[in-house]
Amino acid sequence: MTTHPPSSGASTARRSARLAAAAAGGKSTNPEEPKDHALGRSRGGWGTKIHILCDAHGHPLHFHLSAGQIHDQTMVDTLLCGADETLHDEHGTPMAWPVALAGDKGYRANWVDQYLLELGIKPIIPSKENEDRSLRPVAFDKAAYRRRSIIECLIGWLKESRRIATRFEKKAINFGAMVKLAFIHRYLRLSASCAISDIA
Repeated sequence: MTTHPPSSGASTARRSARLAAAAAGGKSTNPEEPKDHALGRSRGGWGTKIHILCDAHGHPLHFHLSAGQIHDQTMVDTLLCGADETLHDEHGTPMAWPVALAGDKGYRANWVDQYLLELGIKPIIPSKENEDRSLRPVAFDKAAYRRRSIIECLIGWLKESRRIATRFEKKAINFGAMVKLAFIHRYLRLSASCAISDIA
């Protein structure tokens, strides 16, 4: 009996079915693992977004993963609530609350302005070209917005880690662990440099 290998069309169909099944979810033993594994298709292709919160010195404070097609502004509440739950000092006292929060135009929405103001945070987010800037509840601080380059530098540094720039892990919880390792490495280098300066 002669057997024939499956056609490339059948192979592609099975591959597509596996990708679709992975995106739709599947069995997960960890309740913290999202069903889509923080993977989704956006304009840039199949990938993951890393939403990061950092302080004025570029030190990472908190992050959250989402699928590539998720809009940035939908993660504002998740990111701030996650930071509020995890950022405490060695005595369990919550750390200082931010007085201002900068973000690019992807975070521009009336509800974001209102949400931040209710939390006592000044939004530093530029208006879109097709909207009336005078209708916003707070004036845009252009000088302060220039410091948004701090988070861009942090993201640029993070992309120097190959396992983060190119995601190897299927599960979001494993990929998130790589991001945490990069943050730990950054803080260890900061601690070492502080120790050296103290000795000097």
